[in-house]
Amino acid sequence: MTNNNEIKDENLRSSSVKRKTNETDIALSLTVDGSGVSELETDVPFLNHMLDLFTKHGQFDLNVQARGDIEIDDHHTVEDIGICLGQTLREALGDKRGIKRYASVFVPMDEALAQVVIDVSNRPHFEYRAEYPSAQVGSFSTELVHEFLWKFALEARITLHVIVHYGQNTHHMIEAIFKALGRALDEATSIDPRVTGVPSTKGVL
Repeated sequence: MTNNNEIKDENLRSSSVKRKTNETDIALSLTVDGSGVSELETDVPFLNHMLDLFTKHGQFDLNVQARGDIEIDDHHTVEDIGICLGQTLREALGDKRGIKRYASVFVPMDEALAQVVIDVSNRPHFEYRAEYPSAQVGSFSTELVHEFLWKFALEARITLHVIVHYGQNTHHMIEAIFKALGRALDEATSIDPRVTGVPSTKGVL
C-alpha cells in the first residue's frame, strides 16, 4: 500500500512528502530557494553522493531519509526517491508564476561532458542519451540513473533532456549529469522580474 502525504509551506517555495510502501519508507523535503545544504540518509551511498552534488550545484536545501529493500537490489529505493523528489519540486513551484521556465546547461567533469535541458512545462517528457563504459559504479547499477531521472521528470511534470556527449569514466559521466541537473533546475526555476504571471502564451503551466 502506498501512502503519500504532501505538505506545502505557502511562504516558501518548499514542500515535503512521505511515501511508505511494502518496498520503501521515505521522508523527503525540498526547498527550491535554499543554500545548497543536504541531509541525506539512504541505503544507496552512490545516490547520496549524486544528490549531494545536485543540491550543492542547484543551491537547493534537500533532506532525504530513506530505507528500502536493498537486500533485493537498489531499484525500488532509487525509483521512489526520484518519485518523491519530483513530487516535492512540483508542489514547491505552485503555479510557477515568474519563473524563467527554460534552461540548458553543460557541465564538464574532467574528460566527460554532460548537457541537461529543461522546460518546466507541466508536460512530462524524458529523453536520455548516455552510453557508459561500465554497467556499474561500485555496487550501483548505471541503469538506475535512467530510472531515477525518468521518474523525477514524470512526477515533477517537466520536460527533461539529458545528453552525455562523451566520457571515459562512468563515475565522471554520471556526476556531470547530476551537477548539470542541479544547475539547470536552479536556472529554470529562478524568478525573472520581467515575467508577469506565467511564462506561457496559454496563461497557465
